[in-house]
Amino acid sequence: MARRAGASRGGGGRAHGPEGGHGHGHADGHAHGREAGHGHESAGGDPRSHGHRRGARHGGRDRHGNPEDLAGYLARLEGEDRRAWQKPDRLVAALRLRPGDVACDVGVGPGYFALRMARAVGERGVVYAIDVEPRMLEVLGERMREAGATNVRPILARAGSIALPPRRCDVILVVNTFHHFRAGALYLRRLAGRLAPGGRIVNVDFHLRETPVGPPLEHRVAREAFLDEAKAAGLRLAREHRFLPWQYCLELVPARAGPLRAARSAGILPRAWAPRSTRSRRTSSSARPTRSGSTRASASASTGTTGGSASTRARRR
Repeated sequence: MARRAGASRGGGGRAHGPEGGHGHGHADGHAHGREAGHGHESAGGDPRSHGHRRGARHGGRDRHGNPEDLAGYLARLEGEDRRAWQKPDRLVAALRLRPGDVACDVGVGPGYFALRMARAVGERGVVYAIDVEPRMLEVLGERMREAGATNVRPILARAGSIALPPRRCDVILVVNTFHHFRAGALYLRRLAGRLAPGGRIVNVDFHLRETPVGPPLEHRVAREAFLDEAKAAGLRLAREHRFLPWQYCLELVPARAGPLRAARSAGILPRAWAPRSTRSRRTSSSARPTRSGSTRASASASTGTTGGSASTRARRR
């Protein structure tokens, strides 16, 4: 069995329920703090801390585990040092978003990725931005106004409910967030249900080894353990990106997706592509046999009443 630090799959070791939560905050000075438990709120409303069972507030942190000094915390989240190892522009490029796409960022935080995704999908697209922390969504709103991003839709994840994008998505991004979920496989399954045909879930999280930044080891989910939960959710690995120094980046698609859908998800085929046999059927639909055995084409080409009625219909238009 692949190793998961801090909690078993079915136990109560994870703090967040499947309603999501902030996630992009594991920069230097990481949101949870290495000296204490998270104190994040679970789906049932009981504060937990990945097995530490601390109170809802501890060491200057709010009930979601974010430092009460939000300004200092945001400065670390959005600093140049994080840009160097998180590689946000390259990561968003790897999502292969196109103008008009529908996307979702689960654990959006202040919009570190969501605003970049919004530029990628353009005015015709939309990015749903889910977070459990109201203060984070307030900051996201400020960032949206500053950037003129009118295509981002913030969604507050409420305790006891599963927050999902209201529309089916081409890409659902989860960064530094999955290890918060108390019922990871359940939430992945629900997210998979919100994928559009050819859609993907992309999960980014820290490897289960010592790294200069990131959560304590006991709060991390090993790559293999995550894939175990993805499999339990009916998902399979379609592609893996290896350009991040301390994190894994995995693209998931529904395990039962047909070969064409899987190829589109992996970027091998364009989404609008159809096999030749399908295109042939579409172009020849006007020549399908009628009940009498003749074709529509030959019927419309026949003389007498048929031709006269066709011209009559044309004049009526």
